[in-house]
Amino acid sequence: MSKYLEFNTPAIKEAKELASDYSLKNHGLVHLERVYWNLPESALYEEIVFRNEGHIAHAGPLLVNTGKHTARAAADKFVVREETTEDKIWWGEYNRPISVEKFNALLTRVQAFAQDKELFVQDCYAGADPEYRIQVRIITEKAWHSLFARNMFITTNNQDKLKHFIPEFTIISVPGFKLDPKIDGTRTNTAIVINFAERMAIIANSLYGGEIKKSLFTVLNFLLTFDNVLPMHCSANVGKAGDVALFFGLSGTGKTSLSADPKRRLIGDDEHGWSSNGVFNFEGGCYAKVIRLSAEHEPQIYACTRSFGTILENVVYDSVTRRIDLDDDIITENTRASYPLEFIPNVVPEKMVNSHPKNIIFLTCDASGVMPPIARLTPEQAQYHFISGYTSKIAGTEIGLGIEPQITFSACFGAPFMVRPPFEYAEMLKQRMLKHDSQCWLVNTGWVGGRFGVGKRISIRHTRNLLNATLEGKLNDVEYRKDKLFGFEVPIVCPDVPDDVLEPSNSWGEKDEYWKKYDALAARFIENFKLFKSGCSQIVIDAGPKRLSKG
Repeated sequence: MSKYLEFNTPAIKEAKELASDYSLKNHGLVHLERVYWNLPESALYEEIVFRNEGHIAHAGPLLVNTGKHTARAAADKFVVREETTEDKIWWGEYNRPISVEKFNALLTRVQAFAQDKELFVQDCYAGADPEYRIQVRIITEKAWHSLFARNMFITTNNQDKLKHFIPEFTIISVPGFKLDPKIDGTRTNTAIVINFAERMAIIANSLYGGEIKKSLFTVLNFLLTFDNVLPMHCSANVGKAGDVALFFGLSGTGKTSLSADPKRRLIGDDEHGWSSNGVFNFEGGCYAKVIRLSAEHEPQIYACTRSFGTILENVVYDSVTRRIDLDDDIITENTRASYPLEFIPNVVPEKMVNSHPKNIIFLTCDASGVMPPIARLTPEQAQYHFISGYTSKIAGTEIGLGIEPQITFSACFGAPFMVRPPFEYAEMLKQRMLKHDSQCWLVNTGWVGGRFGVGKRISIRHTRNLLNATLEGKLNDVEYRKDKLFGFEVPIVCPDVPDDVLEPSNSWGEKDEYWKKYDALAARFIENFKLFKSGCSQIVIDAGPKRLSKG
């Protein structure tokens, strides 16, 4: 920036104070104007405002706008195809192959693009368990992306560790660099390209902070499986008795909100590993969806949107009063808050526990309005539903989504981030369930009384009461009914939940219409699972639904 201005930026004197001896020359980044190393939050605030990258809102959060990319460019992710990944990657829609030659050419152009520029570096860690954590370097063109990395990953203030820091994986984020599909072999001029052999990822032409977060998650979903760690797209919390609960689900299913329970301590809100030691967070922060966030229903997350250090992405605000409006979706439905995990009052400081999950919750947002609000699954049913990953994509979470939710199947409740074949993750999950006697539940946070536009979203109060009963063991001894189509068990009664809520057909005016819709959903499950049959045992295949009719 200083090449355009005749005066210094706020942190210019401290730029190299926390630099690593392992310089950016090792990444082929040379002839740089300046590098700002491991700046703390306050210094980054000053740089962000100075560079006009964001604004400070009332009570201290930082407001940024991510431009045309207000969500992940899921269709623009590529993995370099080479001998170490050839037979190990789940190639296809979510892991598009790109050649070594194309990656090398792209990297060379990025290195040339970076010359004479100012860059920001955060040297941090992914994985709270010291046995499995990896050292990660996040190199960014934008100062606010450096703060984002600092929020989301695990940092250190130890100057000696920073001085001798050598990354095991490096992410380069250059939103100002546009690709050329004709030259680079990409779909558009935006791309996220991961090279496992070179331990490097490039994020080009996107300001959306979630690309940095999810790129690293994708990396861990590959690397940690070789250390016998199950990577999971889930939130996790723990009760007073040490009972861990996992919450799987895509954006919009309530994963972050439901795991932030005042009665339980939060381990993390999105990404975890399950090792022989227990459960550990991959991250040091939270990345919560905040559209129409309520102080009444989500008080902990709501408070974070009024805190210094929080980054608010695409949240609308009054430029005069600097007060934010979480209800305004004029920019996007996918408004986000990035904040350190410690902003939540009752977190586990170590971000890990040496105990294993007692309950595993699959959160699904059923836009067709036919699934029961909760069901108990056998280990084989858990595998089937884990591989299926049924839910509805909510508006704004990916580029190209409209207002109406789209019924979808996302393997392992996070297909865009799964690098190995889904049945491999499912088998790891089942083995851990059996070894540690974990119980799995399917919880519907979607619609009741009809599909989207006809029925209404199930009350979060009912969902919380169902989860409380589950985690407190109050559903262990109640009477269950066997679901006609899916075969899982549905409780007939639950404390503090009306009995009618537990039977979804009761809220439909026409019972025949309900069963037609439910049967149609079963058909979609069966059709989707054909994609995964070759990797699954017959007992898992048989754990799926049965049709009411063959029509």
